Amino acid sequence: MLRGMKTMGLRMQQSTQNAQSIATFLQKHPKIKQVYFPGLPEHPGHAVHMRQTENGGAVLSFEIAGADKARLNTFIEALQLPIFAVSLGGVESILSHPATMSHACLTAEERAAQGVTDSLLRLSCGIEDTEDLIADLTQALAKI
Repeated sequence: MLRGMKTMGLRMQQSTQNAQSIATFLQKHPKIKQVYFPGLPEHPGHAVHMRQTENGGAVLSFEIAGADKARLNTFIEALQLPIFAVSLGGVESILSHPATMSHACLTAEERAAQGVTDSLLRLSCGIEDTEDLIADLTQALAKI
């Protein structure tokens, strides 16, 4: 564990930079309905978040516009870099679909009350190259 602590700062810096860059990219993409990331100035909690932390963090969520189950599956299957799993905070980027994974035990009404839509995806950014992650998202979005 001590060995891992020596590089923790560098890993956190890269993962938070990745999240900021990806959130900015997704926010401008026409196939993205909404991006949820406190590092974006448009986020309702941005001012408070930035007073309390140094950056926006390494996790973001986004909704694909007009996404049904087939389009979501096509997008997810087209991705090469993020692992599709329920987890956070690793060196590899991890994509999850909260409605069928972390929030699957809730009813549709309970998920809706919490803002967990069927088109919502969560990305926990790892330390891969930022340009590689954005290129991967770009090619996957082009397939839907």
